Amino acid sequence: MAEKRIFYVPDVRSEMELPADEAGHCIRVLRLREGNEIILSDGKGTFHNAVINCISGKKCIVSVNSSERQTSLWRGNITIAYAPTKMMERNEWFVEKAVEIGVDRVVFLNTERSERNVINMDRIERIAIAAMKQSQKAYLPEILPMTPFRHFVASVNDCDRFIAHCENGGKSHLADVLTPGSDVVTLIGPEGDFSHSEVEFALGCGFRPVSLGLSRLRTETAALVALNMMNLANRL
Repeated sequence: MAEKRIFYVPDVRSEMELPADEAGHCIRVLRLREGNEIILSDGKGTFHNAVINCISGKKCIVSVNSSERQTSLWRGNITIAYAPTKMMERNEWFVEKAVEIGVDRVVFLNTERSERNVINMDRIERIAIAAMKQSQKAYLPEILPMTPFRHFVASVNDCDRFIAHCENGGKSHLADVLTPGSDVVTLIGPEGDFSHSEVEFALGCGFRPVSLGLSRLRTETAALVALNMMNLANRL
């Protein structure tokens, strides 16, 4: 499959026109032609083998020959929730790498010490789609916009729950407490860390306090480290 190009088409039909942005990439960037075979990812777990039937101007018509469900790449459901940094480029970098590594859900948290409370979700989605295609996945993670910390924390249940924070005492290393195959949610705070009241609130909602090691990490680095640990614990 590596030699074929993947295009994101959320609504796949037996014969269809590619979405405008995907058609432009196909025609102008990749310069594919009629008869070329391509793969469509619906973002819901299925690859569709297709062939280009007609290219006319900016339009690209394809027909689907067969479909194949992608085998799960990890066990359980993995969620990383973190307070985005002030520099949007770092948040975009994290989303790109998170999708490449493997994640089911990314949540942007609005905390008491958040440096940013506005996210361009259209751009984030485009970055996530590009990362999904580049890493040859058929699953597009769910990405939640800015969500109040307490609202999200109170809504989480029926899974392993962790909060990584910088306060001293009573913390295990995240890698030591992950249960292989379990649904898991990990919270990562802003550069100034979660407030004490936020930590206490999370603990009261069943979250367990964890450390990510001895180094003091930037927010997006900490989120990626935690995600990688969760993905490795849930590897097949």
